[in-house]
Formats: sequence, C-alpha cells, structure tokens
Amino acid sequence: MRLRGKVALVTGGAGGIGAAIAERYVAEGARVIVADRSLAAAEAVAARLGPAAFGFAVDVASIPAVEALLEAAESRVGPLDILVNNAAVYDLQPLLAVDPDSFDRLFAINVRGLFFTMQAAARRMVAAGRRGAIINMASQAGRRGEAQSAVYAATKATVISLTQSAALALVKDGVRVNAIAPGVIDTPMWDHVDALHAKLDGLPVGEKKRQVGAAVPYGRMGVAREIAGAAVFLASDDAEYVVGQTLNVDGGNVLS
Repeated sequence: MRLRGKVALVTGGAGGIGAAIAERYVAEGARVIVADRSLAAAEAVAARLGPAAFGFAVDVASIPAVEALLEAAESRVGPLDILVNNAAVYDLQPLLAVDPDSFDRLFAINVRGLFFTMQAAARRMVAAGRRGAIINMASQAGRRGEAQSAVYAATKATVISLTQSAALALVKDGVRVNAIAPGVIDTPMWDHVDALHAKLDGLPVGEKKRQVGAAVPYGRMGVAREIAGAAVFLASDDAEYVVGQTLNVDGGNVLS
C-alpha cells in the first residue's frame, strides 16, 4: 500500500503498460484515473479494477481536452498527486520514406501531448502545494538511433530531455519528475510493431517479436507488470531523492 490515499492519472491507461500501471496503483492504495482516447476502453479497465478506478476520455494532442480532463477528474476523484504520461503512438518508416503526416502525428502525441499534459498537471500540483510525482514514458529507442523508426526514437529522446529539464524546474516546488525507458515489452503495441516489420521486411507475423526477445540479455521480452513495478517505485516515497532520472527497464539492452 505504498500509494495509499494518492490520486493518480495514467494516460494511455486502457491497455498494455498503462493498464498494468493502473492495476498496480490500485493495488497499492491509490485512486486511479484511467484516461484513454476511447472512453469505452477506459471505462472497461476501470470497471475491472473496481471502485478505486475511474474511466475518462482524453486526446492528449488537444490542450483543451487535457485541461478538461484534469478539471473533471479533480472534481470527481480529487486533487492529483501522480501523473503517468504514458499515451504514445508508434510508426515504422525507413528514413527516406518518412512522410510529414507521420512525423507530425508522432511529435503531436509523444512530445507535444506529453509536455502539455505534464505542464497542466504540474501547474495544479504547484498551485495546491502538493508534493507530486510525474513519470514520463520514454523508451530504449530514445537512448540510441533506430534506422527504421527514426522519428519515434527522436520523440522518445525528447521525452528524456524534457524529463530532465522539468525535474530541475519543478523540484523546488516539491514535484519530482522522472521517466521510465522500457525495452521490448510484450503488449498490443508490440503486436502492432511486429505487424509493421512483417510488412516492411517481409517477415512472418511474430518473427520480429521472436528475434527481439531472443536478443535481450535477460533472454525474453518484458511484460507490462515489470514496468508497473518501476512506476510504483518512482511514484512512492521510496524514490523521494530520485530526480530527473530515466530508469531503464529493458532486461539489459541498454547499460547506463
């Protein structure tokens, strides 16, 4: 019960890593706002998690939608203590084939949406004098170049940089900002990645997942609950002195 009495918002909370974090936060005593583009999906996850979870719709690419979510969630659930900035999209395009629409969509959600959700939540935490925790979802892709997903990798590298800057800006106000860089995690998003590789590289469906899992030093892909454990730590008092860090949870893929 390390998050007893806390109110947490998880964007992209209706599936994969987001849903796993929401589930673990409820188990740790938090009331959790499960926010996703699909209200039905968010409400379904909230219903499964019980009365401490609440489903809301949000498009993080829209600043007014984010502000409306925070206003409605605070009225219904209470002032925010924890934000998990998890909403993101992925695309796979070779460098010479990247088109502006894909570029703009990736940055609109993974960077712009993340930044202004973080800003809006932090403003409320600071105004209320609450000692908050913000966790941004980066990726091992943000630690290195990616030949076939250069733009996605660039968005996640930006998340790491924004996490560091926000941490320095907000620590004096009692708001800790950190990030998690997952490795290859077996979620519906990775099924999407696998399907894109199958189309682009001519691989059988499932082959890319097999390859990346076998290449992890730990010997397999990760699972969403392993990211959720890191998210509990960073949101809890156990991480009180952890500021501006990006925690690799990747089975040994990136050493830092």
